[in-house]
This record gives sequence, C-alpha cells and structure tokens, in this order.
Amino acid sequence: VQLQASGGGLVQAGGSLRLSCAASGRTYVMGWFRQGPGKEREFVAAITSGGSADYADSVEGRFTIARDNAKNTVYLQMDSLKPEDTAVYCCAARISYASAISLSDNYKYWGQGTLVTVSS
Repeated sequence: VQLQASGGGLVQAGGSLRLSCAASGRTYVMGWFRQGPGKEREFVAAITSGGSADYADSVEGRFTIARDNAKNTVYLQMDSLKPEDTAVYCCAARISYASAISLSDNYKYWGQGTLVTVSS
C-alpha cells in the first residue's frame, strides 16, 4: 500500500488546515503521526474502516479525523491550531486488525510527511 499525503502549509495561530492522505488500496486503520522540531514522533489521530476514531489528548476537541472508504482516503481537519502543533505530519496505515491504533509500531505502511507550520 502506498500513501500520498497533502495539505500542509503555513497558518496563523487559531487558524485551520485540512490534511489528506490517499491510500493505493484498502486499509483497516489509517492514522496520523507528527514530529515537531527536537521532539519524538507522536500519535495524533487514527480511524478504522468502521469509523472508530482515537485522538491524542493534545488535539482532542480541535482536530477531527474522517475517512472515505470508497476513495481509500483519510482526512485530518485541524482547527484552533497552536504554535505547538508545528510539525511534520505523516500518515500511516495498516491493512489488518490491531487493537492499539495509537501505537506507531502497529502501522506497516507510511507516507511521506507534510509540513504544518503554525505562527504565533
């Protein structure tokens, strides 16, 4: 499975961006991870093909993940962005069941990153 992410850019604090990630085939779960400057990679959000979603505490209530199974595409709507959201965002996918969808080790397929910069 190949993943193609898009939608990053520069936005002011309080603004919004929407990321997209298209998969070349069917997936069970698709997620987003991010790595900020000088930080380790961290989980952002994930969603299964059945629509069950999970969010990191830091983005709960501000970010919304959704997917279009017909298009094998996942979206991450990011609202009320903060400077600390600045990071390279990567999408990831898994084609079989996994219970812990927030763990990066459970994802086999990774897309290229897209940079999100939030200015203060």
